[in-house]
Amino acid sequence: MPTTFQKPTQKDVAEASGFAVTTVSRALAGDPLIAEKTRAKIAKVADDLGYVPDRAAQRLRTGRTNVIALVLDPHGEILDFSGSMISGFAEVVRGTKYHITLTQHQTGEDPMDPIRHIVRNRLADGLVFARTKPEDPRVQYLIETGFPFVTHGRTSMASHAWYDYDNETFAQMAVDRLVSKGRRRLLLIPPPSRYTFSAHMTDGFNRAIARHGIVGEMSSDFDLNSPSDEIYSKLKSRLLQSDRPDGLICPGEISAISSLAAIGDIDLELGQDIDVVAKQTSRVFDLHRPRIDTIHEDIAAAGQTIARALLQEIDGAAPDTLQTLQQPRPGY
Repeated sequence: MPTTFQKPTQKDVAEASGFAVTTVSRALAGDPLIAEKTRAKIAKVADDLGYVPDRAAQRLRTGRTNVIALVLDPHGEILDFSGSMISGFAEVVRGTKYHITLTQHQTGEDPMDPIRHIVRNRLADGLVFARTKPEDPRVQYLIETGFPFVTHGRTSMASHAWYDYDNETFAQMAVDRLVSKGRRRLLLIPPPSRYTFSAHMTDGFNRAIARHGIVGEMSSDFDLNSPSDEIYSKLKSRLLQSDRPDGLICPGEISAISSLAAIGDIDLELGQDIDVVAKQTSRVFDLHRPRIDTIHEDIAAAGQTIARALLQEIDGAAPDTLQTLQQPRPGY
């Protein structure tokens, strides 16, 4: 007869480590009153035995799941957004009692569905989501339910924890760089207007255009979220017109790659006929020749900062003290 596998218990850990069951329980829960050396020894023994906490019993006992939920939208304009965000998040959570679950929210689905599901079924102690809108119903719902959360992006509601990239400054920096190259007619590929960061970016663009006294336009029939082939074809048509822009601002790597393809296919010379400034989140442009100007956004750092903020909020920190605005910096 095959032997039935018996999942190790805290009693097994206690017997193997030589500590009392109550000490083992407190050590595995991260009790700071248990000496760090003792906690480390018990954790090693538990790991060697393959001990895994019973999360259902743990939730009944403490009201905590020791789980953090990431609800991520596809960011098609940014290469490996989810991977970089998760990597940064995991770096902070690793070594704590928390585990990460990932829910992928697809464009076109009700963004409230995964949020309600997590909260109503108490599947996590806190959650993170992105793609915020000024009046975001997810934020309002979570504030009303008192559920800990951090957003990647701001809203018009100032009382919650958030992390954001300063897209207003990004746009101004991009305009300044193109003007320094002698460009006088600039085109911004804008984010979809429904998102909060769209207003930040377009405000920065318009302000910089007015400051320099040059011509600025934003594409009206395609945006940052448009498919790459659509950006390519529509931008190519625009660049074939007599009043074509001589400078492009691409707030994502996919839009920049599409733009470079359109520029090359109509035989415009980069650096002579036209220049491009792109937001860069990876090293994809390092080997592109001729080089293009880039401004960096660190997604892994965003994940790290968001994770720290959420852990602090779960532990009782005031949400409005957990707000970070990342400043753009030169590309790689």
